[in-house]
Amino acid sequence: MTCPAIDGRHACFRLSVRASRIHRWGVYAEELIPPNRKVIEYTGERINRRETSRRGQDEHTYLFTLDDYWTIDGSVGGSGAELINHSCDPNLRSWNFKRHILYMSRRLIYPGEELTVDYRFPPGVERVPCRCRSEVCRGTINLRSLRS
Repeated sequence: MTCPAIDGRHACFRLSVRASRIHRWGVYAEELIPPNRKVIEYTGERINRRETSRRGQDEHTYLFTLDDYWTIDGSVGGSGAELINHSCDPNLRSWNFKRHILYMSRRLIYPGEELTVDYRFPPGVERVPCRCRSEVCRGTINLRSLRS
């Protein structure tokens, strides 16, 4: 299998793709990234709800919900941001800004550090186990229900 790559047109820092201890591939900082900075934009094909349902059945999906109707499929024209893994204690946050998904640094990120974001899957969908190994790991990629 060929190693995926970062599309430098959408990244604001030097990033690389390598094997991840969290899941398959991961994205890594190749330089110091200050807090509160745009790191990379999540790009891909914009698809409607019906197509999202169809593509969401695959074993590995790279879907990011943009709004109630549109989803971005990072597996088609993705910037490499689709390979950023989940963590319950992430170093990035996602920001939906003018219908663009931007990954912003939450804190100082060091060279060699894997980039992570909290996927924040809703509590009502199928539970997905988490493998982030952080001290605050909630055991699932899904958010906790308010009733828990």
